Amino acid sequence: MKLVSKSMPEELIAGLDIGSSQIRIVIGQFSRNQETQQLNIIGVVEVPSQGVSKGSVVSIEDTVSSISTALEKAERMVGLPIENVWISIGGVHINSQESNGVIAIPRTSGEIQEEDIERVIDAAKSVAAPVNYDVLHVIPKTFTVDNQSGVKDPVGMTGLRLEVTTQVVRGLSSHIKNLTKCVYRTGLDINDIVLSSLAASEVVLNVRQKELGVALVDIGASTTNILVFEEGDVIHTAILPIGADHITADLAIGLQSAVEVAERVKLEYGRATYDKIDKGEEINLRDLGGDDQVFSKQYITEIINARVEEIFEKVDVELQKINRSGLLPAGIVLIGGGAKLAGILEIAKKKTMLPAAVGVVQNFNTAIDKVNDVVFVNSLGLVLWGYQMLDQKGRSKFNLGGKLQSAKDVVEGAKKWFKSLLS
Repeated sequence: MKLVSKSMPEELIAGLDIGSSQIRIVIGQFSRNQETQQLNIIGVVEVPSQGVSKGSVVSIEDTVSSISTALEKAERMVGLPIENVWISIGGVHINSQESNGVIAIPRTSGEIQEEDIERVIDAAKSVAAPVNYDVLHVIPKTFTVDNQSGVKDPVGMTGLRLEVTTQVVRGLSSHIKNLTKCVYRTGLDINDIVLSSLAASEVVLNVRQKELGVALVDIGASTTNILVFEEGDVIHTAILPIGADHITADLAIGLQSAVEVAERVKLEYGRATYDKIDKGEEINLRDLGGDDQVFSKQYITEIINARVEEIFEKVDVELQKINRSGLLPAGIVLIGGGAKLAGILEIAKKKTMLPAAVGVVQNFNTAIDKVNDVVFVNSLGLVLWGYQMLDQKGRSKFNLGGKLQSAKDVVEGAKKWFKSLLS
């Protein structure tokens, strides 16, 4: 097998979200002429995921097969070949820390230029890192020019010393290589790797929320991703090894049923709170493909409630770490499959003492209603991310005018590594 470098037609942007339960692809079409430019969503695909657990690849062959299935469906839907993708990354191996970088301005004029921004961010990136970890993102928060702190964009300002405070996001090298290897083996090329919650934030959070202070909580199948913004900056990221599948597992144990039956119980009768439940109401698992067993809805709710409360207790612990427990005016925004559970907002409010809402996807030009589902926000965010890279006028608030450094170096390194395996 020989790896061939391909270039996708500029107008197609594909976002690939490789989750623990589902693999999702969203395809956007970017059109531009001298006067207007537009992003249309033309394809949305979802297939069951095999070979991924807690956001990490546990079987190369199964993951490649799942991605290939999703890719084939996507290409049939849009009628065009997909050759390049933006991919998301998550998993409990992701970590982040604050880092500072400082440089001297070499010019006699002391005027700060774009290359100075790049140098100071590189200085922040070079902070001592855990062994076998690669940098995924270096997110600038604020700059300091001489003694003037709180500067958002120092280009054009005059000074002798430039300092930056950043949030550095890293991932375990082996996990990144396994993920990229799976994508390359399907014949796809990778534009970039983006932290899943970072991509999703572009789709469901607005500028005001990020300025006031907000926590984006993505409840996936086996992990819960947390991303906290304040004053427009990312101030904390965390990934918890607990998700919606843990609710299903609890039900399977409590009901002594098959996992498939427990999943149906959760989807059809699951609630996180006791309101609107008749204490005498019962269900028979036989009606859901299980054994002839009868359980009260109250008992089912007890099982679900305990796990959901645990999830938000852990979310609040993360907020306590940064002294933001109960102190985010824009509250919590929920996305992911777990956000669909009835009554989950009440538990979120109770355990965090914050406002809570399910994320709403911003308006896109599309005839596909499915794209508004909160489970597609990660892959939709990847498409928007790619669109902003193509659109030179597109400026993302949180990345300080496009200065956010991403995983390009990691992607190039993974590509060379994969080529070496084939030679």
